[in-house]
Amino acid sequence: MSVYKMPNGRWRARLKNGRTNVTSKVFDTQREAKAWLARERAALAGGVDPRAGKRRVRDLIDEWLPIRANTVAPKTYRADQDVKRLTPTNVLNMQVASVSDREIARVFERLLADDLAESSVVRYRASLSVFFTWCVREKYIVSNPVNGVKVPKQSDQKDEMNPFTEAELEEVYEDLRVRNPRLADVLLVLGWTGLRWGEARALTVADFVEVPTPGLRVRRSRTEGHETKSTKGRRSRRVPLANRVLPIVQQMTLGKKANDLLLTTDVGATLHRGAVIRTLDWKKTGQGRRLHDLRHTAACLWLARGVDVGTVKEWMGHESIATTNLYLHFLGTGADAAGLERLNDDPKKGRQNDPGATGGPQTAEGDE
Repeated sequence: MSVYKMPNGRWRARLKNGRTNVTSKVFDTQREAKAWLARERAALAGGVDPRAGKRRVRDLIDEWLPIRANTVAPKTYRADQDVKRLTPTNVLNMQVASVSDREIARVFERLLADDLAESSVVRYRASLSVFFTWCVREKYIVSNPVNGVKVPKQSDQKDEMNPFTEAELEEVYEDLRVRNPRLADVLLVLGWTGLRWGEARALTVADFVEVPTPGLRVRRSRTEGHETKSTKGRRSRRVPLANRVLPIVQQMTLGKKANDLLLTTDVGATLHRGAVIRTLDWKKTGQGRRLHDLRHTAACLWLARGVDVGTVKEWMGHESIATTNLYLHFLGTGADAAGLERLNDDPKKGRQNDPGATGGPQTAEGDE
């Protein structure tokens, strides 16, 4: 009997190939058992052995990656290597035939929730889909669970500029220090230097200079999961270190060699965005901001302190002054300030100072 009821009231479906028992599975209802058995029979008829689908995702990725290393471009292979790092442990430990579109959708949602850029999740999806296509070709599974599952679009609000004010930055910094003083220092440095996350991860002790003025030489970027490369726009730049963060950076260089990473965890390890967000509970302490908003904070802070827009452009590494002008529009121009001052003037004071504004029409002495 292929489907039969067990003493506990559940239903077992048994798949056989001739007289050989291939696999079996227990279900709550007879309908589920029959549906599963029909799918497995179809798969077996198509040359897919259900027993092969019991291989772990983790193990199959280890078999797939060496094949990709010899068949695709180095850049594509680097993206493929991220599959194992970004896939949650519970999915890596699943049998490949058990991975459904529901698990895939949850993976995408989790990566976005961990503040991974939407473009990075899209690249991950492409590599993950290629992996499961390979599994289909090798007859471990019948169909690719990634097909039909799209990466959710991040809301427009996430892309909006939302910098901290200087006072808010200090308030958040004190809150972060309670959780992890070293990581709090790192984020304060980002808020005063405008470094991109990848640039901060690639800084070495040798990039810290004090002559003629304290600053950081930004020459490289190290996005997570990728090799070190040149900065965005392929231009090096120098950013200043104000007195607020200069002692912090000086402290970070102590006991390190020139080629050691400058901004690290408290044990000297490389920074990882997801770990930093979890350790600092950034979803709460960041007051709704992204880590990238610390870069916007620096630009607004510089402009508010009176640094000219051309200098801010160079410090930020913008290719166009139009990009820097976005921060001016966010802060408001001098004309905005002057207009607001006029709106806030007390009109009564103006009338008191105007001798012709105290009554009706006045006539000169002797006029009739």
